[in-house]
Amino acid sequence: MQAAVTVTPAQIPELLLGLATVRPVFLWGAPGIGKSSLVRKFAESLGLECVSLLGTQLAPEDLIGVPQIRDGRSVFCPPESIARDEPYCLFLDELNAATPDVQKAFYSLILDRRIGAYELPAGSIVIGAGNRATDNALARPIASALVNRLTHVHLRASAADWLVWAAENGVHPWVTDYLADRPDHLWSQPPKTEEPFSTPRSWHMLSDALHSFGPGIDEETLKVVVHGTLTPAHAVSFSGYAKIVRHAFGLDAILKGDASWPGRPEDRDLLYYLADAFRGHLVKELPRQKEHVSPSLRQTAYRAKSLLVRLAEISVEVAQTVIADDADGLPVLPAWFLVEAARDMPRLVEARR
Repeated sequence: MQAAVTVTPAQIPELLLGLATVRPVFLWGAPGIGKSSLVRKFAESLGLECVSLLGTQLAPEDLIGVPQIRDGRSVFCPPESIARDEPYCLFLDELNAATPDVQKAFYSLILDRRIGAYELPAGSIVIGAGNRATDNALARPIASALVNRLTHVHLRASAADWLVWAAENGVHPWVTDYLADRPDHLWSQPPKTEEPFSTPRSWHMLSDALHSFGPGIDEETLKVVVHGTLTPAHAVSFSGYAKIVRHAFGLDAILKGDASWPGRPEDRDLLYYLADAFRGHLVKELPRQKEHVSPSLRQTAYRAKSLLVRLAEISVEVAQTVIADDADGLPVLPAWFLVEAARDMPRLVEARR
């Protein structure tokens, strides 16, 4: 299902309060962005127990129950997990990953709030959730009859929302400080190959590991943990950031001339991180139009080109990332600076192409 409009986690409680209390709701979103925890927290806010049913682990009889003979007639007895006397939140997780037969079994439960003769207690709410087919996750098409029985809400990851949550839940400061600087690294599109990728869930996993190992975690162990939880490019960047934190080695020292670019092969992750930070510094400091360049900014540009030359002497590939275009092929740095870079560093600009 395509998302015409998306919402952030902070918007979910108010939306569910208005929607889920009157009609069933389906939350769409990528793996690891917090759909399940949002539903459980919402149910808790209403004082309702949250009963989760995992679509991938259900058979039709798990919902409609098994038949018994009463007075010469068969009746279906719904399972204890569903048949309750007090109102509750029924959370149908991975609903769209369920088999077609299981999805059909949900029809009356979602629309009519009943299974056989059993009806959900007044005040109960029904919320479903699932991943999208574009997330390379297990997802089956939902029949139009079921689609039409649900109000659909599409969730997107929000670094601002997650950082607020992280501050309240003891997430490791390395993780929160890093994502405060690189909010675009909170989530990445699930890859088509079997490899880790960054999500709010995986950053939380990394935080738990950092807490577990403590401040004495060695560099090799840190690399194993980071590359085991994050998108490869994010893992390299975070490893470089961790070196800065642990060794007080930062971009400011390089800009002031108090330190040089790290040149050891084992510091390549640090070099990538510093180059990325250098790129962000130039985007922030250099004006888009050359006529707005003051004498002090001219000195900044001159110093930047000098640092680029030194960076290229260590690695042309890393230096190229500083002046590279964005994902859409558009220049990130001002055109006038790129022209000067082409004049002073033709080899670097040729590599960029």
